[in-house]
Amino acid sequence: MKKTLLVTVSIGILAAPSILSAEQAKGLNVIVNSADPQTQTMAMVLSTKSLLAHKKKVNIVLCGPAGDLADKNIQSIAVEKPSGKALTVKKHLRMLINKGATVEVCPLYLPNASKDKSVLIKGITVAKPGQVAARLLDKDYKNISF
Repeated sequence: MKKTLLVTVSIGILAAPSILSAEQAKGLNVIVNSADPQTQTMAMVLSTKSLLAHKKKVNIVLCGPAGDLADKNIQSIAVEKPSGKALTVKKHLRMLINKGATVEVCPLYLPNASKDKSVLIKGITVAKPGQVAARLLDKDYKNISF
């Protein structure tokens, strides 16, 4: 009896990590529309943790006032972290792009801000609604909005 219990518990312990990882999402879809720098920073921090610490794919779409983050001519405000370091949202965004995150600006942002693609930070493209919708409907991804 003890031997059977020990074998059962051992198998459960060995199988748990694969069962738990099977339930994790493949990635994260992040929609950012807030103009608030702290809210934008939190979106970038969670995206960074998902990408680097958890090795997940990250897709970010910047909409409305958050579209200004995609404009290389607009400065962003530094937000102080609990560690005391202060980084701008754009520095977070550039790091995410360099590490492989997909970052897009809402297709409505540029024409409604009287801008064109020439203002976009390198690595940011204009989102295609059909592709964004497909990603949002992909059950293997988690969707969050800021």
